[in-house]
Amino acid sequence: MKGVLLPGQRRVEIKEFPVPEPGHGQVLVKVKASSICGSDIRAIYREHLGHGPEGYQDVIAGHEPCGQIVKLGPGCKRFKEGDRVILYHISGCGVCRDCREGYMISCTSPLRAAYGWQRDGGHADYLVAEENTCVLLPDELSYVDGALVACGFGTVYEALSRVKVSGEDRVLITGMGPVGMAAGLVAKAMGASLVIGADVSPSRLDISREVGAIDHAVISDDRALGQIKGLTQDLGCEVSIDCSGSPGGRLLALQGTRRWGRCAMVGEGNRVDFDVSQTIIHNQITIYGSWVTSTGHMEDLVEKLVAWKLKPEIIVTHRFSLDQAAEAYRIADEGQSGKVCIVMD
Repeated sequence: MKGVLLPGQRRVEIKEFPVPEPGHGQVLVKVKASSICGSDIRAIYREHLGHGPEGYQDVIAGHEPCGQIVKLGPGCKRFKEGDRVILYHISGCGVCRDCREGYMISCTSPLRAAYGWQRDGGHADYLVAEENTCVLLPDELSYVDGALVACGFGTVYEALSRVKVSGEDRVLITGMGPVGMAAGLVAKAMGASLVIGADVSPSRLDISREVGAIDHAVISDDRALGQIKGLTQDLGCEVSIDCSGSPGGRLLALQGTRRWGRCAMVGEGNRVDFDVSQTIIHNQITIYGSWVTSTGHMEDLVEKLVAWKLKPEIIVTHRFSLDQAAEAYRIADEGQSGKVCIVMD
């Protein structure tokens, strides 16, 4: 089978590998779709930023896979051959408190391994997965829909649930890349009365409007805060979510939050500097750090996506074959598109 490696310095290598055999409690998945995450670009494709057990271990890339189980290892208890599954993209130790609650992302055991980072991931024809990381993909959702669930849509669903978005809220999103687009679509499905998107990229704002992720687009410049206040009777939004991971985006999210409002920090990397008293304390703002989601909440989300008739693949602007992985990463690296996905036959 073919698999994609990311040696760094914006290089992509496609190599031949033997089809793996599932071990105890594992399943062999025929990969149908495997999308590219901003974390792959930031921390692996451009340069290997992780260190030690958290670093990229020269494995097959891709931590957003979705496919069909074609073989079971001994000891599997729930899934069967032919099942369509999404993969929660981290396999934890399984016995710590976070793992027991489904938050394997937060497992601190040396046994923790993320698909595409410390163990072979989805940019391949097949991958071996732990059965306990599989989430059933409903028939109403495509494999591309499923690939976008675990990391992007699952991440924003977790954050928006944590800040309790409802019809009483206007929502500000800073950073309208694929995660920001997912945040807008999910916020609207959860009842948000108004969604404002802010980004430095006009093209991403255009895509966000086209797919219905936002009601108003704001270019992130020195006039952005005034525009946000103008759209909210000079109050700001009850909820904000930063998906940019940039210092400017984070600050705008905080400044655009209404007094007594809630702000979720989702975008990875970088730092932010602000006047704590004037920005946070005096405005009584609550900040939530939210990192990915849990397997249980992923299962909740796929049910809701069907009920909402929301198809995550609406934000996919580019699809490539496995042989075109280098071009897929190049497009994703430019930061001007919607979601980029590798789709298998």
